[in-house]
Amino acid sequence: MNFEDTPQEAAFRAKARAWLERNARLRPPGETAPNMLGERESADVIQKAKDWQTKKFDEGWAVLTWPKEYGGQGLGRLEAVVWSQEEAKFDVPPNIYAIGHGMLGPTLMAHGNDEQKNKYIREMARGQVVWCQLFSEPDAGSDLAGLRTSAARDGENWVINGQKIWSTGAHFSDFGMIVTRSDPNAAKHAGLTYFIVDMKAPGVEIQPIKQINGASGFNTVFFSDVRVPDSNRLGGVGDGWRVAITTLMNERVAIGAGGGAGRFRDLLKLARETRRNGRAAIEDSSVRQQLADFYIRSKGLQFTGYRTLSALARGATPGPEGSIGKAVGAPLAQEMASFAMELQGVMGAVDDESVSPQEGLWQEMYLGTPGIRIAGGTDEILKNIIAERVLRLPPEIRVDKDRPFREIPTGSAKK
Repeated sequence: MNFEDTPQEAAFRAKARAWLERNARLRPPGETAPNMLGERESADVIQKAKDWQTKKFDEGWAVLTWPKEYGGQGLGRLEAVVWSQEEAKFDVPPNIYAIGHGMLGPTLMAHGNDEQKNKYIREMARGQVVWCQLFSEPDAGSDLAGLRTSAARDGENWVINGQKIWSTGAHFSDFGMIVTRSDPNAAKHAGLTYFIVDMKAPGVEIQPIKQINGASGFNTVFFSDVRVPDSNRLGGVGDGWRVAITTLMNERVAIGAGGGAGRFRDLLKLARETRRNGRAAIEDSSVRQQLADFYIRSKGLQFTGYRTLSALARGATPGPEGSIGKAVGAPLAQEMASFAMELQGVMGAVDDESVSPQEGLWQEMYLGTPGIRIAGGTDEILKNIIAERVLRLPPEIRVDKDRPFREIPTGSAKK
């Protein structure tokens, strides 16, 4: 397929570029784009991100693919890609809405009732309200359907008790979407129910997790008798797995679109600027060979992402193919970061933005990318999805699939 702009896309690109030039600083050629893996969001940074999102919303540049009644522009996925490409060239606040806009907004549109859509989606688009995802638990990560956070019906309310972990941005979020176990007597995939939860509600306790890269973007969230109205239930009682799959499919498309592909130019620049045996590292044939391999894989990832976007532009919904981009992109990012550290030699051990090459970009990526291979589904889970749902290979034997969740053994058996 032809990846060049159509006349309509070229006109849209020029319009987007003109608006950005009036409202933001163009990043000079060679200036490294900020690395967001650290997620060191201060209150000031969060407010700047909200102000930028509101400005985009008020002037018609927010959530471009969303329907107009929810604050979007009703445009196609390709226009959204053009906008993202142009915005990335400017010095703008970090995107703190990837979860809300990329995963939870589409879930609300697919499964919410009219009251929920009218109440939440437009404010989500405007950006003054931030959302987080509450899925993983200490004993239920890759096997999400094994979660134990409970939801018990109490009249027109539900009472939630349990613990979630690795909740990105929960410490500055206003609302979250949570999957709970509402029926322990049903099979583990059948006894789940999905809710919208107020992160400021009584009984919600958020504890940031200190990460290896020094940041605290992830959190553990405890729920102690948190009351949630039934009007905040998304989908039917016991239908939480189907709703969660919508979120996960959008998540894998969003994560897969990133990876290391967007950092190849930074790596190429590092190879040109780094000295090795008295000359530029890029003059070494082994370095050039490795860069060529990264370039080919980056382009493959990029074009695979374009094909996914083209399918979405034709009205398709995210499917298991989104797992391919994540399965390739996350390991690629990790390998590129590791290679960049090797190029820096002893300076690779210095994690200091003031002296490290490219403001410590690769040090943060080196420490942060292993987690990307876990977020949104581990490598093993993604390979299973690709094998079973894309290649149609025989599924793995799952002995707990149809058993009541209460009867599934946990922990160590006593002797």
